[in-house]
Amino acid sequence: MGRSLTSERRERLALMLVASTSVTFTIAAVSDALAVRRARRRVSGPPEPSEQPARRPVDRRTPVAC
Repeated sequence: MGRSLTSERRERLALMLVASTSVTFTIAAVSDALAVRRARRRVSGPPEPSEQPARRPVDRRTPVAC
């Protein structure tokens, strides 16, 4: 029971192949763009802290003796 590919089936197969290929390339391009954006954010990173020693908060509470 061999079935030959009719022209209609060939057209559907070609259309599905083109559609799946374009979806795959689109997803790959979007994921690459997001990966590059994430990598660039990591490189820039948060600003470096200044080299001055960290200040301790001043205790402004009133001492209470019992």
